[in-house]
Amino acid sequence: QVQLAESGGGLVQPGGSVRLSCAVSGSISVIRIMGWYRQAPGKEREFVASILRDGTTHYADAVKGRFTISRDDSGNTVYVQMNNLKVEDTAVYYCNAALVFGRERWGQGTLVTVSS
Repeated sequence: QVQLAESGGGLVQPGGSVRLSCAVSGSISVIRIMGWYRQAPGKEREFVASILRDGTTHYADAVKGRFTISRDDSGNTVYVQMNNLKVEDTAVYYCNAALVFGRERWGQGTLVTVSS
C-alpha cells in the first residue's frame, strides 16, 4: 500500500520561493509516475508537474520555467521547487502517485498562499 504525505506549504510573498516535499511510503516499485497537482479556491484540481520512473519531467505551461520537480535517489521523497511565485499560484498542492494497473494515490494536500 502506497501512502503519500506532503509538507512544506505556507505563506510566501510574491516573487518568493518554497519547496514542497512528498514522502512516499509503501511499495514504491508499483509507482509509475509521481506528480504534483493543485486546486485553487473555487477551481478544479489541475496538473502541475510530473516525473516518470526514467526521470523524464513534464510541466504545466503556467509553471514552466518557475517550478522544478525532482526526487531523491531512493525515490522515497519527491519535491517541487517553486520559484518566482505569483498570487495565482495560491492553492492546495497535492502529491499524486500513478500506480500500475490504473490505480492512483493522493496525499492530503498542503496549502501554499502567495500574498504580500
